[in-house]
Order: sequence, then C-alpha cells, then structure tokens
Amino acid sequence: MKKTIYPVCLIVPALLNFSSCRNSDQNKGAQGANQVQSYPVLTVKTQPTSLETDYPATLEGIQNIDIRPKVEGFIDKIWVDEGATVKKGQLLFTINAPQYEQLVRTAAASISSAEAAVNTAQLQVNKTKPLVEKDIISKYELDAAQLTLQSRQAALAQARAELVNAKVNLGYTRITSPVDGVIGSIPFKAGSLVSPTSTQPLTTVSNISKIYAYFSLNEKQLLDFSRTYKGNTLAVQMKNIPPVALVLADGTTYAENGKVESINGLINTNTGSASLRATFTNPSMLLRSGASASVRIPQHLNDALLVPQKSTTDLQGKKFVYVVDQKGNVKNTEIGIMDIPKGSFYVVTKGLKPGDKIVLEGFQSLKDGAEIKPEEKNADSVFAELKN
Repeated sequence: MKKTIYPVCLIVPALLNFSSCRNSDQNKGAQGANQVQSYPVLTVKTQPTSLETDYPATLEGIQNIDIRPKVEGFIDKIWVDEGATVKKGQLLFTINAPQYEQLVRTAAASISSAEAAVNTAQLQVNKTKPLVEKDIISKYELDAAQLTLQSRQAALAQARAELVNAKVNLGYTRITSPVDGVIGSIPFKAGSLVSPTSTQPLTTVSNISKIYAYFSLNEKQLLDFSRTYKGNTLAVQMKNIPPVALVLADGTTYAENGKVESINGLINTNTGSASLRATFTNPSMLLRSGASASVRIPQHLNDALLVPQKSTTDLQGKKFVYVVDQKGNVKNTEIGIMDIPKGSFYVVTKGLKPGDKIVLEGFQSLKDGAEIKPEEKNADSVFAELKN
C-alpha cells in the first residue's frame, strides 16, 4: 500500500490555526458565564396604611321578647303575620276565654250586693246613734252597728278588688306588643289551646332599631387587641377603637359603621375565647336577629414597612427576601411580618429598614451572595393597588 507523506511545513500551521479557534471559543464561553444578570429591585419605605381583620359574628336585636299568654284559652284570632313590623301596644292575638268574662260579671254583681250591705249597715248606725245619745239604748248597740258597717265596707273593697282582678285577667285575652319590633315565627294557629305553662311562646318580637353583633377573640388576639389601642383601662381602650364595619353574608359591606361597646371580662374555658359586642344602627331594618355576618375592625399604622408577597420566599415557616447591597450583591435575609396582610403585601416588623433594596421578583434561580444588575422599579407603581 502506498503511503502519502505531507510536508512538515503544511501540518504545523494547520495545528496552530485549530488551537487558536478553540481558545477563542472558550474565551467567549467564559465571558458569557461571567455576565451579570439584571433583576428588578424595590427600595422599601415607610407609609401610612390600615389593616382590616374580619371576625365571624352573630346578629341580635337589642330586644328579643317572647310573647306568652298569661291566661288559658283558645286562640281566637291572630292579628299579625310572621315578619310583620309592629308598634308598641299593637294587638297581636286575642284569646277566647269566656270564664274571665263570667268572672267580671260575677265580680260586678258582688259589688252591687256589697254596696247594698254597706248601705244597710250605714242606716243601722244612723238609727242607733241618736238612741244612744238619748240613753235609750246602750252604747254597745252602736259599737256593734259600727263594726258591722266596717265589715260590710271591707267586703265591698274586696268585691271591687275582685272586679279589678277579673278585668285584668280579661285584658290578658288581648295580647299586644310590648315594644316596636318585628314579629318572628308563629307556631300556633287560630283555635289552638294555649296557657301560661306552654313551652313555646306565641311568637317573638325583636326590636331591631339597633343590632348587636357578637364576635369572639382568642387569648392571643385579645392580648394583641389590648396592646394595639391606648388606654390604662378597658373602657378607655374601647373608646379608642375606631368605628368598625359589618360585612354581610353576601360579601357586601353594610352602609352604617358600628362601635365596639362591650368586651366580656371572662374567657370561656370551653372555647378559650372572650365575647365582644359591636352595635350598629338599623334605620332601614335590613339587619335581622339570627343573621350571620363578619365584624371588620381596622387598625391604622402611621409608619408601616410594606413588601410585596411575591418578593418573599418561605423556608421552614419563615419569610425571606433578597436584600441588595451597594455593590449589587444579594443576601437572603429573614424578615418578621404581622399576622394580618395588607392585600398582597406584608407588613414587615423586623429584618428590613427604610431605604433597603430588595429583589422584586424573578429570583427563583438566584443564589445567596450572587452579583446582580439592579433595575430600580418605581415604588408608586408597585404600591398602586393600595390606593385603589
């Protein structure tokens, strides 16, 4: 087999050219690896803000009065319907109880009889008195006549009292509303037998001109609550609580603001919570007893340090952000936050100070200590949603 022999002068330049190209490619790769990547950063600053916390609540009217019969009888007529608005003194039920009408007639007849007996006794006194003065009969006869008169007068007073009592009982057959309010359910129908011992009331009248919203705080929330508002006593602290809102079952906010007026001094050992009461006016009668809602309590902060939630990472239940120093190097820094967020932002309590720069987003592949090229973002655009 014939071998081809190349001159040395041709092989050496070719090897040198290949080595030069390879070194050029490696230099380009190294330059690409050392290129600093850009990241959006935000300079954090303090600003006033308000936090809102919702607590489930149960609504009750300021008065919920059970309407019960005071006499036994059959319901003759129901004058109102369930859900009707009634005024104080308005007729609700009439009870057919003829025995009380009979007692009134009997008591009236007893009065007539007693009055006649008193008149007879008075005549006897009038007849006896001059005879005693003339010593025709003894004074004993006059004393006996006067005692008889007193007895007859007492019987008349008793008869009159029985008439009053009979009329009161007869009046109980007409049941009226004790307050302005709204009628609840009516379990009995016309013709039903009712009595004072009936377990169910005839109905319930709820005075809902004002509504109480009852909600609860656990021990930690109660302690935070007491530290948030200034005051040496609970009464002073309650005065410093701002007006609260009521979020209805459909998610809408009730038009009238309320006020927290009562905090139960005892913590329920079964639930570990204390009950609070907020009062709301109810001019439109929109709120009803037994309804559910949420009491929304605002908390105003003058110098809150806010960071977007998207700028944080979670690690073992802790929050971290990437803080950028003056040289563009990042440090994974733990921060403390309040339990209550502000929309899509956290309120920072420790780990950051005003003027610090943090990586806003896109840091998933970022390593602690890496160098970046910061691209400052306008803070007003980042926090724009808080102004809406």
